[in-house]
Amino acid sequence: MNRRPTPASRLATLALRLTGWTPVLAPPPGPKFVGAVAPHTSNADFWPGIGWRWATGVPVHWVAKHSLFRPPLGWLMRAWGGLPVDRRRAGGNFVDGVVDIIHRESEIMVAVAAEGTRARAEGWKTGFYYMALKAGVPIGVTVFDWGRKQVGVVGYVTPTGDIDADFRQIAALMQGVRAHTPANMGPIVPLRRGGEADRADVTRA
Repeated sequence: MNRRPTPASRLATLALRLTGWTPVLAPPPGPKFVGAVAPHTSNADFWPGIGWRWATGVPVHWVAKHSLFRPPLGWLMRAWGGLPVDRRRAGGNFVDGVVDIIHRESEIMVAVAAEGTRARAEGWKTGFYYMALKAGVPIGVTVFDWGRKQVGVVGYVTPTGDIDADFRQIAALMQGVRAHTPANMGPIVPLRRGGEADRADVTRA
């Protein structure tokens, strides 16, 4: 994100490379995007993920309901990139709360574990998609590729509202990506409930 290397970022990059990982960051089309992070199949994904954040200096943030950010734990959560979302200010809508944060910040990556779980699911929860669509920002396809030992953003998809077509673009960017636990990696399709995309995630995420 046009940041100069620092001693800390060089050290993080070295640590990743010494453990066999390569941090990747496709040039962002703008200063804001929603990161769809996948496949997230193991707690072991945490270490290459945090290493990538330190190595690249990308302003990565994750979001959770505001009630979780009370002291003293809230201070630590903010220090690790957490942002509180007050659903009351967004009419009870979690996605709209995140959209407000994206609009407020001058530069941000909102990271979302797209599968929503480390166990196998038959699709991706769609909250991240509607965050990007409503905010008018691209989706950064962010991978933990244990096969090629690559971590980071491999490309971008601009959501059009045609969720099936946009998911096909995401799947194409993730071609060949191997999860830490392959059996827990589900299909890259919108999670369906009752024959429709999981629009409940727009209020629940």
